[in-house]
Amino acid sequence: MTETILITGANRGIGLELARTFSANGWDVLACCRHPEKADDLQNLIADNNHVHSYALDVTDQEAVRRLAVGLKDRPIDILFNNAGIFGPREQGFGDVDPEAWLEVLRTNVVAPMKMIEAFIAQVTAGQRKIVASMGSMMGSIADNNSGGYYIYRSSKAAVHMVMKSLAIDLHDQSIISVVFHPGWVRTDMGGSTAPTTPQESAAGLYRVLTGLTTSDSGKLLTYKGEQLPW
Repeated sequence: MTETILITGANRGIGLELARTFSANGWDVLACCRHPEKADDLQNLIADNNHVHSYALDVTDQEAVRRLAVGLKDRPIDILFNNAGIFGPREQGFGDVDPEAWLEVLRTNVVAPMKMIEAFIAQVTAGQRKIVASMGSMMGSIADNNSGGYYIYRSSKAAVHMVMKSLAIDLHDQSIISVVFHPGWVRTDMGGSTAPTTPQESAAGLYRVLTGLTTSDSGKLLTYKGEQLPW
């Protein structure tokens, strides 16, 4: 049976490359983003590959998430990957934190992954691999924070780390594997043009790690190379 991955934020960057990598390896890809009809690179991938299917989804719109889950209620999902995320304002040091911008980042980076997993838990349970994954960051590691600043983004990633850790405990009896990833410093719109890792390299590593996960990995913060990071 063909395996299936659902990816949010699949229109560009790491999400797009995950869609490309998984589909190239024979997976069915449910590629979600806000405006797939405007995502030229995603549309080109769909045109070249019948394994990729796009869905319009704003992950912060709970009714839209519910509708998509209902529409896919009979579709087992092996991996649900919460890739969609935002950085927030560039200026977010002490004295520069915008409360409304902070809440927007939390809605996208923390609340949305949790609500996606709640909405699609039946489909993931019906899948073979039973994996829920979210994009975290080394910047959300409390143990690794030696430079301070970036209050909005750091706190959002620390929060999603905690969400995924709790899910590993709460969903253990359903044999669900819950993991969170640091994708590397990646050359994307968020990471910037000087980042050392390409989206292709990050996605290839994430593919290898995701397809090799076991229940003993649940509750871990991992790099795209499979290394465990401190919380």
